[in-house]
Amino acid sequence: MKALLKVIPPIKPYFPIKDVERIKGDLEKILRSGMLTLHIYTKEFEKKFANLCRTNYAIAVNSGTSALEIALRTMGLKNGDEVLVPTNTFTATAATVFFAGGKPVFTDINPESLCIDAENVQRYMTRKTKGVMVVHIGGLVCPDIKAIKEICHDHKLFLIEDAAHAHGSTVDKQPAGSFGDVGCFSFYPTKVMTTGEGGMITTNDLKVTEKAQVLRDQGKENFNSNIIVKLGYNWRLPEINAAIGIVQLERLPGIIEKRNMIARCYDKELKKMNGIKPLGMPTNTVSNYYKYVAFLDREISRDEFKHNLGEKGVKCGGEVYWPPLHLQPIYQKLLGVKGGDFPVAEEVCERMVCLPMYAQMTLEDARYVIENINETLSELLGG
Repeated sequence: MKALLKVIPPIKPYFPIKDVERIKGDLEKILRSGMLTLHIYTKEFEKKFANLCRTNYAIAVNSGTSALEIALRTMGLKNGDEVLVPTNTFTATAATVFFAGGKPVFTDINPESLCIDAENVQRYMTRKTKGVMVVHIGGLVCPDIKAIKEICHDHKLFLIEDAAHAHGSTVDKQPAGSFGDVGCFSFYPTKVMTTGEGGMITTNDLKVTEKAQVLRDQGKENFNSNIIVKLGYNWRLPEINAAIGIVQLERLPGIIEKRNMIARCYDKELKKMNGIKPLGMPTNTVSNYYKYVAFLDREISRDEFKHNLGEKGVKCGGEVYWPPLHLQPIYQKLLGVKGGDFPVAEEVCERMVCLPMYAQMTLEDARYVIENINETLSELLGG
């Protein structure tokens, strides 16, 4: 009888039985209370997340996309205002600039970090530039974040961190979400910590906080009022999601530690191989390894590599990102961008692969992944 194939998925949400039981108890309390939104669990989640990011305030919302749009709207964008956005990001980073009344302007990236850097900020900045959106790719806080912050300060630009990937990640022990005017996080099911669906805004600015709280709740002056003072949306995070977030947040340090253990195993073994190399991590950073990124040599087909690995039971995650936004039809139509405009992003993102990474992975699982990568590369390289 043929042995069952071991399957390593790209990601897996982490809910130990103890946490599931606790959430079930919280769910019962919430349902019995009759207060299903913007109540005690949301407030506790906001307080604890602000503590994680070492910011004065955190505002819970129903998605990372909502967090980005609210953040941009608090910056007061006007028609013609431009916001710099790296091309290798999720569509929400750029789309929310349009939704908030501005225009995204794509930039190229640093191939060593996959992030925007100070050089690209200066290269693409114009008199119309109002702000910069830095994306912390795959859990790595943008290594140039402090230099970019200085540029923004000198030119009176706002700085928003798209930290959707970066819960608990740091540079020089300073956490993601605390560098910019506003930080924005996602709790989508694939993320390092999840609420099912949800997002969070972090800031030290009281005015931004107050405006964000109004915008997330239909523009009402406060939760108990029927007076509409702004045009808002229903961007509220339900209490049930907040309860899940509290439990996940308490698990976050252990989750990051486990993911770093797997990353160290990958690093050590990939460096011995031909045809693939890991994304380097600066020594002053701690990544939560939302994605473990590696790069294939140019002669290796990524599609073949992923297909052959998948046949062996090893499933790779989605890239961060392919295709980059300037190759997406909607942005080519809206912004007139085209292939070749951002050659660094095109070249490195086309060779990127993201290996399986989740908190429940064991070193045995990681070695199984490595063994099959080695075998697959030998097949593709003809030796």
